[in-house]
Amino acid sequence: MIFLADTKQNEKMFETTLDKLPWGDGHEGESKNIRGKQELPEGVTNKMIYNDVIRLAWPSLVELMLTQLASMVDLMMVGQLGAWAISAVGLTTQPKFLVTTIFMALNVGTMALVARYRGADNREKAKLVMRQAMLINIIISVVGSILGYIFAEPMIKFMGAADAETLAGGTIYLQIQMLGMFTMAITSVVTSVLRATGDSRTAMIYNTTANLVNVLLNYLLIFGNWGFPRLEVAGASIATVIGQFVACIMALVAIMNKKQYARLELKDGFKPHMKTIKDIFAIGTPAMGERMAMRVGMIIYAKTVASLGTVALATHQVCMNIQALTFMNGEAFSVSATSLVGQSLGKRRADMAVHYSKRTQQLGMIVSAMIAIVVFFFNKEIIGLYNDDMAIISLGGPLLQMVALIQPLQAAQFISAGVLRGAGDTKYTAYVSSATVMVLRPVLAIILISFFGMGLEGAWYALVADQLLRTVLILARYYSGKWRNVMSKHDAGKLA
Repeated sequence: MIFLADTKQNEKMFETTLDKLPWGDGHEGESKNIRGKQELPEGVTNKMIYNDVIRLAWPSLVELMLTQLASMVDLMMVGQLGAWAISAVGLTTQPKFLVTTIFMALNVGTMALVARYRGADNREKAKLVMRQAMLINIIISVVGSILGYIFAEPMIKFMGAADAETLAGGTIYLQIQMLGMFTMAITSVVTSVLRATGDSRTAMIYNTTANLVNVLLNYLLIFGNWGFPRLEVAGASIATVIGQFVACIMALVAIMNKKQYARLELKDGFKPHMKTIKDIFAIGTPAMGERMAMRVGMIIYAKTVASLGTVALATHQVCMNIQALTFMNGEAFSVSATSLVGQSLGKRRADMAVHYSKRTQQLGMIVSAMIAIVVFFFNKEIIGLYNDDMAIISLGGPLLQMVALIQPLQAAQFISAGVLRGAGDTKYTAYVSSATVMVLRPVLAIILISFFGMGLEGAWYALVADQLLRTVLILARYYSGKWRNVMSKHDAGKLA
């Protein structure tokens, strides 16, 4: 078999098995059934593919796990102030996500396009996509942060703040978070570009540093240790924003490094390039619609839970925070899937896209099984890290066991969705999420709570139902194989 020349060793991206393969004709593996066993290309072994997946996934897994752990520590420290503080911070989650949804969703388009250009070895186009994505994110984040700051109190009130203390705490927390939207938007673009080109370690480094800063400042500002002012909930929010600022500075320094494949060069400017912006929106808009639908559904869902009272809401926020940690496995391997599938299709190697996606699924399932065992058997101990209130611990135990049982399905769903995103197939996932998160979960939660009196457990049965249906539908799309041809208008001939 003929191997292509090695990529330059001074570039901060790892060389994949794909880099050594010749370009395809655009039809390798496209007609084959994904469910069936497919022969690997000559000279390629399973070990080589697993190595590619792991080398890209492990920095993302460490980064995402540490990021969520920092969020958990944040809530644990705030939880020491009382159930009201947990509720106050928890009520800000959906409004904050609502504001960040647009630019975070458009980064799906950024990552898919950059991965395609990386596979096609079109460096200038990858750099152009990054600059245009930064321009879009800066504009959206500035507008969103202003509106979010102004309407912080009405949003917290709308989310169901049960008392004045919770309303005041949630309002100040959200207002401070809005001040950090600008730096978060820039960092998110850099992270998407780095992951798309195969450099997930750099993102791990600056996000881990930011999390350490966040945790240290939490200790200092929430409780007023070492002579710092005791700012309680506001202190936790300030710590997060400062951590985000640190990550932004480090990300910009990293992406300006001459060794980066898609280096940010300010001399190239940020003049709007409408064709590239259109391409980003073409892939990102369905993802944006998906996330907006999810946010609307989650807001209705959260308001329904908030009606159950402060203890139930605090328990719900703790369990959702823990569940978010379990997401990180699927998210990390999803990063591998998006990058490697995008690069494979950019090089017209649909066969390699399938091989990468299958091995990523297998590894993700193994990790999810280990997570499930820990969460199922140590559910009460994990909840006890947040708050020692026995009512919260007893109420939350069965909820975490539900989380454990859906781990394998959750991982399969996240990774398959990552494959679809890498292929530019974002419309289907948008439709699925709209149906399950915006309709099924909140409606079923309302029915089980209001008509069957099932309380918080009813809300979580609705969550499980949502996850199950979403997994079935996403996997059906993946196994159909249609995603391999979705981005035909961005085929390798145009990307090269």
